[in-house]
Amino acid sequence: MGKGGRRVDLAPLYMLHHRPWRDTSRMLEVFTRDHGRLTLFARGVRGPKSRSASLLQPFSLLLASWSGSGDAGQLTQIEAGGDRTTPLPAWSLLSAWYLNELVLKLTTRHDPQPAVFDLYHESLNRLRAGENIAAVLRRFERRLLDLLGYGVEFRSDARGGQVLKDDAYYHFHPEFGFTEVTGGSTHGTVFRGRELLGIGEDRYDDPVVLETARRVLRLALDHALEGRDLRTRAVALAVVERRRNKGA
Repeated sequence: MGKGGRRVDLAPLYMLHHRPWRDTSRMLEVFTRDHGRLTLFARGVRGPKSRSASLLQPFSLLLASWSGSGDAGQLTQIEAGGDRTTPLPAWSLLSAWYLNELVLKLTTRHDPQPAVFDLYHESLNRLRAGENIAAVLRRFERRLLDLLGYGVEFRSDARGGQVLKDDAYYHFHPEFGFTEVTGGSTHGTVFRGRELLGIGEDRYDDPVVLETARRVLRLALDHALEGRDLRTRAVALAVVERRRNKGA
């Protein structure tokens, strides 16, 4: 928030998370394009006469005004951000919450990240359009890591900078990148050059490339998260386990 309690008028934002505050209000964790991630207090939005409650929904672009100083602000106005968008398909909601959790845990408060905001906005639109969910998530993860300084170089060897070879195998270390190893096993942290080059070209129509991207980016994200767990991962695993048990 700006010094002296300045006011911000109709800034684009997304609500990432919210929780009740006092009797009729909410504490909102929002991600704004021009002011970064911050907390806003929305007074009276849980009351029966509130006109803002229907607008304060996740995954919808909003225009908000707020005022105050310090770490949090007071929401003073909220509007829909342009035309009302099509709701996210039910099967993509958990993936959208995963995007929210990554933004919450990997961005810094009051640090403007317009490129991350645009990436998040684009990824929601891709989910809304029914694109392949796994491909949308891998593109988001890779680009988010790049924008936040944790990027992975998928085209060259970390030791000498040589271009990766299709038929070679590489060990991945999140801090250093890929280094060539002998042997043909792709277990653990060793991956084949062909798939790594495919990730570098975003060739997620290839299921082998897509699966390799999931494994490599999981390692890179775990390093960036510094041991912090992602609740959406646990929920996804629980859903898979429940389906497996029903099919048994």
